[in-house]
Amino acid sequence: MRAIVRVGRIVNPNENGAAQEPDLAVTQPYLASTSSAPQTPQDPAFLGTRFLLWVDAVGGYLVCLENEIEIGQAVPNNSIHLPIIADLSRQHARICREGESYLLKPIAAVELNGETIESTALLADNDLIQMGAVKLRFRQPHALSATARLDFESRHRTKPSADGVLLFAESCVLGPGGNNHVVCRDWEQDVVMFRQDDRLCCRATAPILVDGRKCDRRAELQLDSRISGEDFSMSLEPL
Repeated sequence: MRAIVRVGRIVNPNENGAAQEPDLAVTQPYLASTSSAPQTPQDPAFLGTRFLLWVDAVGGYLVCLENEIEIGQAVPNNSIHLPIIADLSRQHARICREGESYLLKPIAAVELNGETIESTALLADNDLIQMGAVKLRFRQPHALSATARLDFESRHRTKPSADGVLLFAESCVLGPGGNNHVVCRDWEQDVVMFRQDDRLCCRATAPILVDGRKCDRRAELQLDSRISGEDFSMSLEPL
């Protein structure tokens, strides 16, 4: 069994105890029945690997959909998931999702919470990842979702430019709650984006507009969809 180094101590991944499966009664507002038919035909390959999420009056997020992302320097012909405009190696580090846990794998010099790591380390909420001058705060704020967020604590940005990075697992919650993946303080309700098979959908507690059509709380999304409600709007942009 592989051991994982967590900044100076050995951690057995099977002893860490993954979070329990959420109570469906609690998560019901965030989930859609798998028997619900999609509202719009869509290519099953829709999800791809990345897209941009623009939330009006909040910011822009680079959304990464794969279980493993590679971080490195934003230079021509460097096909990585998270290109950063900074003095980094072309392939500097990887972040891998295993169940509800995330692992940081250094390729070049990486510090975690001020300590250099030389092998795979287990990430925890609020950990600080540093690669040269680049500082990223790892957040996993929502108890009912394995999705994580990377916030820049240095002045560096991705290419294309984004305010933060979402490592999308099965669902992503946007709304006024402080523990949401994207905090939108002026919204009255939560909006949840979630995967259903190979498709991306959204759900809200009140009717919403998706691409100009009224949807009764749930809708399937396209790569260029625009979603709006009484007090919010956001859009997707393909990469």
